[in-house]
Amino acid sequence: MDLQHWLARATHAIQDWADTFGTYEPHPSLLVDDERFAAAFTEFTGRLKDNYPFFHPHYAGQMLKPPHPAAVVGYLTAMLINPNNHALDGGPATARMEREAVARLAAMFGYDTHLGHLTTSGTIANLEALFVARELHPGRGVAYSADAHYTHGRMCHVLGVKGHPVRTDGQGRLDLQALEDLLRTGEVGTVVLTAGTTGLGVVDPVHEALALKERHGVRLHVDAAYGGFFTLLAGADGPEGLPPEPWRAIARCDSIVVDPHKHGLQPYGCGAVLFRDPEVGRHYLHDSPYTYFTSTELHLGEISLECSRAGAAAAALWLTFQLLPPTPDGLGRVLAAGRRAALDWAGLITASDVLELYQQPELDIVGYFPVVEPATLTGIDAASARILADGMASERPVFLSTLKAGREDFAARHPKITADADGARILRSVLMKPESEHHVEHLHTRVEEIARPR
Repeated sequence: MDLQHWLARATHAIQDWADTFGTYEPHPSLLVDDERFAAAFTEFTGRLKDNYPFFHPHYAGQMLKPPHPAAVVGYLTAMLINPNNHALDGGPATARMEREAVARLAAMFGYDTHLGHLTTSGTIANLEALFVARELHPGRGVAYSADAHYTHGRMCHVLGVKGHPVRTDGQGRLDLQALEDLLRTGEVGTVVLTAGTTGLGVVDPVHEALALKERHGVRLHVDAAYGGFFTLLAGADGPEGLPPEPWRAIARCDSIVVDPHKHGLQPYGCGAVLFRDPEVGRHYLHDSPYTYFTSTELHLGEISLECSRAGAAAAALWLTFQLLPPTPDGLGRVLAAGRRAALDWAGLITASDVLELYQQPELDIVGYFPVVEPATLTGIDAASARILADGMASERPVFLSTLKAGREDFAARHPKITADADGARILRSVLMKPESEHHVEHLHTRVEEIARPR
């Protein structure tokens, strides 16, 4: 699609709509002449060049990629009106779009009933899920994997509940035996299961945890902020297909968080929280003397801890879903490309004499480290840091990231490496752009070149 064409159509469409209410002159206090704007805009665009090329397949560092053009057009078009999805009187059209888009997310996970809304981030979405969990299990704590996102520990602190990190197994998954030992104490009311850790994309055994839910009466919350859309590949044919069991089990969990601003191709500021039981909305009850007056229907602000929220975010997601729906044949094809890229790169690393795979990728994140002699954690750490820096400084740059792996984690996966430190940085590549599929060999060749001893 021609982005410039549709952005021009956007401004005309909104102006035509605005003119139906009558024309008016902007207030003089808002006027800025073109010469002044040009000077500011030149500095502005110059400053924006101080960024890494997140859009390019040679960028395989953090979880960053551009939104789909449809999301850009949808966001900017709605932003010209600037609706607020807190209440229906602030954004009636975009509130309906939000409900429709959220319903598609709920259906993607297999929920037959749901209550949910968009948030500004996965962090806020997880805060809301844990807030509801606290209200339902007052005085009881929250358990989560030691490799889960740090937001859970922080949100426990914010909510005044005790957080319980639980050790992981040799692949970075929540250790269910350790979890059950903790649940027997009666101190925990909610268990967080991660469907795609942000470090390595590891998926906790959600299906096996369901038995603990029944046995100990705890809530199960799934943090699928990063990996949630990979449910579209559950049971799929081909190398990109994922084991269906943990993904299908999500439908039986109590709440879910997913970030459309990751694999949903949206700009930042678009997370989502879903509850299986709509009755939990009672925990959000509050009153406002100047909103919620245009309809007796439940307003989105009445089921959210946030107040003002950009209706443009809902518009962008809705428009994107019209073109690339959250189905195996829609967004599933996008995720499949990243998954294939990760598997292809893992195969190249396995055959390499200068790089070693840290562990087999589950989603689209590859963890690996340079081969060093002698094979020590300090040597690996120093070599990884050098490759990271040299890759960005090269005339043919490649952009990676690093992950700190602890001594015990290394020992579980690579027992022959001498543990002479508490841990070591490994290299980490996130292949969430589908274009990465066609650039894996280049990325691998460049990293090998940089990794070779000088």
